[in-house]
Amino acid sequence: MNRNHEYSDKLWTEARRLFPGGVNSPVRAFRGVGGTPFFTQRAKGCRLWDVDGNEYIDYVGSWGPMILGHAHPQVVRAVQETARNGTSFGTPNPLEIRLAQLVCEAYPSIQKLRFVNSGTEATMSAIRLARGFTKRDKIVKFDGCYHGHADSLLMKAGSGGATFDVPDSAGIPADFARNTLTLTLNDVAGLKRVAWGEIACAIIEPVPGNMGLIPLHPEFLQTLRQVTQAGGALLILDEVMCGFRVAKGGAQELFGLTGDLTTLGKIIGGGLPVGAFGGRAEIMDCLAPTGAVYQAGTLSGNPLAMAAGIATLEELFKLGNYQKLEVRTAQLCDGIRTVAAQAKIPIYQTRIGSKFCTFFTDQPVIDYATAKRSDPKRYGKFFHALLDRGVYLAPSQFEVGFLSLAHTEPDIETTIQAAAEAFQTL
Repeated sequence: MNRNHEYSDKLWTEARRLFPGGVNSPVRAFRGVGGTPFFTQRAKGCRLWDVDGNEYIDYVGSWGPMILGHAHPQVVRAVQETARNGTSFGTPNPLEIRLAQLVCEAYPSIQKLRFVNSGTEATMSAIRLARGFTKRDKIVKFDGCYHGHADSLLMKAGSGGATFDVPDSAGIPADFARNTLTLTLNDVAGLKRVAWGEIACAIIEPVPGNMGLIPLHPEFLQTLRQVTQAGGALLILDEVMCGFRVAKGGAQELFGLTGDLTTLGKIIGGGLPVGAFGGRAEIMDCLAPTGAVYQAGTLSGNPLAMAAGIATLEELFKLGNYQKLEVRTAQLCDGIRTVAAQAKIPIYQTRIGSKFCTFFTDQPVIDYATAKRSDPKRYGKFFHALLDRGVYLAPSQFEVGFLSLAHTEPDIETTIQAAAEAFQTL
């Protein structure tokens, strides 16, 4: 309450002079909640400290990768020790092997993989590979799912279930859009209207998290697997956000689902830039140098990112950690729901594993259209009321929160009390 933000405000003035919109990624600008963003000085465990010395319990976790908490000692040690031997080689290194083994152990559907440097690069490359493998051009995506900022994925739906899309961003040629079809989540009938024999792949977030958190119906996911398989189209499961977060084997373990290709990121870099895509060996072997689909990256398999990822996964896989995340996230969500009811504030809450979202609406949220009916202005007021009380949630109604192993029961109790006070201000 009554926090000083003088230095952050000064930096924000300079940032707007140097960067478009003042930021290097749009959501950081606080456009979804209003106000001025704070600048982080340091982070440790589940806490951030801004440049003015304000302390926050952090439920963003660098948008998901900090599942152990910030500056985890083993991750920091791994990066420091690796950096002493060099930060980039441009040759194969043994750390790539160990991290790949950990990924493949958790994801039986991944027989071979390739490391890249971001989630966007992973999804972009997976789609190119799917097109090369199937020798088809058209792809299917789902309304509200975000797969990075590659041209063919920044599309909005056309006028009907069989209508191809139009660009959702300036700078994308209309020709790109003609090969992308967007469908509605949880619409089983819509899946059955697609001519899958003409489609290279369908790409989906099995745990959608970029319109808020939308749980998918098991029947929908099972039908998607069936129709893609029957039509010879590949199913790409984009687990960049949910991979290793909702279960050790991600959404595929949680839902008993198998992808032809899987994209990963976030947690497998332990906070450093990384991505990966992988799947059946016969598909992956279509990549250069063994196949005709070209993909390359100077910093792919970077030793620092590999070391951080290994340290993160080895610690995360220890017995009991996923149960701990499940219990504590449930405690947080149950507590927020209780104090909202006491304040007579209608909310609709979703949670899968250690991901959660609070929609300001009294209606169920089942897809992008229903998510858009929530009240972002009320969420913005709630966000700032919590921020004033030292709790940092995602600065947008349409993003999700993340719990880490560093969050303790006292942290959760403090957060619930702050939420109770914040609801009273609404």
